[in-house]
Amino acid sequence: MFDIGVNLTSSQFTKDRDDVVARAFATGLNGMLITGTNLHESQQAQILARQYPRCWSTAGVHPHDSSQWQPSTEETIVALAGQPEVVAIGECGLDFNRNFSTPLEQEWAFEAQLRIAAELQMPVFMHCRDAHERFLTLLEPWLEKLPGAVLHCFTGSREEMQACVARGLSIGITGWVCDERRGLELRELLPFIPAEKLLIETDAPYLLPRDMSPKPASRRNEPAYLAHILERIAHWRGEDPQWLAATTDANVRKLFGITF
Repeated sequence: MFDIGVNLTSSQFTKDRDDVVARAFATGLNGMLITGTNLHESQQAQILARQYPRCWSTAGVHPHDSSQWQPSTEETIVALAGQPEVVAIGECGLDFNRNFSTPLEQEWAFEAQLRIAAELQMPVFMHCRDAHERFLTLLEPWLEKLPGAVLHCFTGSREEMQACVARGLSIGITGWVCDERRGLELRELLPFIPAEKLLIETDAPYLLPRDMSPKPASRRNEPAYLAHILERIAHWRGEDPQWLAATTDANVRKLFGITF
């Protein structure tokens, strides 16, 4: 198993980060991708990826932080992308749900990062919430220029998923699917995601799977819980968990060009 979305730079992991990583690998993880969400977090993610074996990172600016984008931002991302641990540009995209940055600021930063990824021939690690149509409009002109792309933490509709897959995007599924309140629609569309386009992630420390039994003492999610998410996804897709683990691992290798 490979966790494509771990916010290991989060302050929630400050006191026991080494233990969190050790627990993850003890449960059978082959590797993890540490998410960069702004310049500081991207720099920290790269440092952590260098520190821990079988870890890689992304470098980018999340839509929430798009208001921070300036000319020097691009220079820093490009420099980080030259490090061997950094295998994708992002997390980038659009989030019109909360608009911590204005839609115009988000679009500017998103397009800039798509251009960087195309120029560097690196895959993009993307976020989209309540912005599907505009997201695809901005992304589409770049698709032929990008080596690959994943829409992480997908929570949209079946129609939105199929529109993304039709454009060659991979789909990242988190423990959101284990939520009996919010995840039922996502659960229903799982069988329609092509196996070769499916990736799995925790998005830790967020989105603790609600159906874990016994429930963890802490509400903090960890990459060690990826095995539970994988098992539930396999169940709802009607597939063998070991087969699905091997398939999603192969998808990771192909998309990010890494070996583990």
